[in-house]
Amino acid sequence: MKVRLLDKVIMGIDPGTNIMGYGVIVVGPGGPGYVTMGTIDMRKEKDNFKKLDTIFTATGQIMDRYQPDYVAIESPFYGKNAQVILKLGRAQGAAITAALHRGIPVEEYAPRKAKIAITGIGSASKEQVCNMIRKILNIDLSPDYLDATDALAIALCHYYQLTAPVKESRSSSGWEKFIMDNPGRIKK
Repeated sequence: MKVRLLDKVIMGIDPGTNIMGYGVIVVGPGGPGYVTMGTIDMRKEKDNFKKLDTIFTATGQIMDRYQPDYVAIESPFYGKNAQVILKLGRAQGAAITAALHRGIPVEEYAPRKAKIAITGIGSASKEQVCNMIRKILNIDLSPDYLDATDALAIALCHYYQLTAPVKESRSSSGWEKFIMDNPGRIKK
């Protein structure tokens, strides 16, 4: 897609220390459009610090090429192993540092928020996200690039947040909700 002067470019990043996904979209008066996506495969690299250097360098090269106005990155989430969140946090930090080094503002989004923004379902599978990305951006995607389509989802989530922010709802399920739902049953 050709980028016009008034368009904004958003780069999404799905951080990882083995495979990191990235996706770039352009947004303008006609809505979002696809620019590129891909993955950085570090599975052959055994040194964890070299992986961080690869993330910093490779994401920086992508930023230099596409000149994003914003970087949106997926926040790490706690899995079965605390070491996983530590490694994801380091990978995220390397990518964030590459953006900040270039003066690009960064926003972080939880995986659930991005899934809701794209599919309407916070527990959507990577395949469901990929299918919706296909429809939203009107592109043909292979399910082989699920880390890259997750990155596109993060970029689109940021676009939606810029254009129509979704307010976080406080879901209360205790006494506070009961009192709000039943004001006539409260004795003073």
